[in-house]
Amino acid sequence: MLFGGAMFFTDYSMSAMELARALEERGFESVWAPEHSHIPLSRKTPFPGGGDLPKQYYGAMDPFVVLAAASQVTTKIKLGTGVLLVQQRDPIQTAKLVASIDQTSQGRFLFGVGGGWNQDEMENHGTKFATRFKRMRETIEAMKEIWTKEHAEYHGELVDFDAIIARPKPVTQPHPPIHVGGAFPQGARRAIRYGDGWIPTARGDLSVELPKFRQMAQEAGRDPNSLQVSSFGLGDDADAVKRLADLGVARVVPMFPPAKADKVLPLIDRWTKIMQHVNR
Repeated sequence: MLFGGAMFFTDYSMSAMELARALEERGFESVWAPEHSHIPLSRKTPFPGGGDLPKQYYGAMDPFVVLAAASQVTTKIKLGTGVLLVQQRDPIQTAKLVASIDQTSQGRFLFGVGGGWNQDEMENHGTKFATRFKRMRETIEAMKEIWTKEHAEYHGELVDFDAIIARPKPVTQPHPPIHVGGAFPQGARRAIRYGDGWIPTARGDLSVELPKFRQMAQEAGRDPNSLQVSSFGLGDDADAVKRLADLGVARVVPMFPPAKADKVLPLIDRWTKIMQHVNR
């Protein structure tokens, strides 16, 4: 089983460089940065975790910036967006960002994407909440054209452009792996349709959902073994992680608090022991 680590990188947390180095030194496979461009003062949708919205959602740094910095002080660890809100971003510019970070990291980028939950946030970007998942799909499809074609064009309902030349192309061919976040069954269907992996929500029951996910993949003509399942945000319970490994979950990614190294390193060391226990 692969192990990663995620954090909302802020101006009061460990830096992405510090966390990436600490994880790489301990044998972790990946480091992940989530995204929120901003948080509107008035929200139409409640925080999915319940209660007040934690302040790191307001202060998250841009994931491409922090992961690019982390790439320059590491050599092996993979760098992932967990997750990028692509429905709020321009597809042409985002395709260039993905290709650029894949180039500068020498092929270590993992592209985690999601449709988002904050209606006000995405509407401030001009994205309609009701059609956000269609926009996400069209954005991904358009970026695949840009990454794989010398002359790329895309004509969808929400994303539309005539032939362009956009470089650089990614190091990873045909493009960095796309991990689609979302709850079962809709998120699973989206991952099967245009992704290379699925990031289910932490509130689901994977013992029930994973067999159904694999059946859905087969029915869609996809090889279930080609779709990595990554579990984010779980607690530091070695037995629970071992059960996920036995189910065939490819990767677990704990979310570390946005704090300084003296608070986070002991948590990383706890997860290092879990990693060693599960993979022995």
